[in-house]
Amino acid sequence: MAKQKIIDAAIAVLNEDFSAPLDKIAAKAELSRRTLHRYFRDRAELLEACRVDMMHTWQTAMMAACRQGKDPVLQLELMLYAGIDCGEKYAFLDTLQEQAPATTQDKAYAAARDNWFRHVPALQRKGMISKELTVPWIRILFVQMIRSTIQALRSGSVVPNDIKKMAWYSFRRSIGMA
Repeated sequence: MAKQKIIDAAIAVLNEDFSAPLDKIAAKAELSRRTLHRYFRDRAELLEACRVDMMHTWQTAMMAACRQGKDPVLQLELMLYAGIDCGEKYAFLDTLQEQAPATTQDKAYAAARDNWFRHVPALQRKGMISKELTVPWIRILFVQMIRSTIQALRSGSVVPNDIKKMAWYSFRRSIGMA
């Protein structure tokens, strides 16, 4: 319970200030820094726990999106929304990933994410997605749409109520869907 409370506090604090000290995270968790160190040796271990939490949350959200009926277009839309929600919550990890070399965990995350695009070739054969685009290119567009959406949310320049629909419209059109 306390461990998850610390992870949740770290996510909230680090999204606001990535360089925040552990004292600030402990205060947000309403624990002492000493208690924080009972669960996590150092910042790196806490960041890894946040990454594991993100992986679990992301995989759960993606599986839920894929269980929403058999329509692959709806599944893809729901996957985008889940990616936006998860990406917004764990935005600081995206910053960290850009600064640090890929770890084994990052590679596992990428492999899991790529697995969700297994239905793209079927949609291309049906003419629902442009055949001019490769699956890796579509995956990159998908990830970048999530990042762009999060950036727009954080900037405050786009109405949050409309942003997911605008992201879906933009992504859909970028891959040749009507």
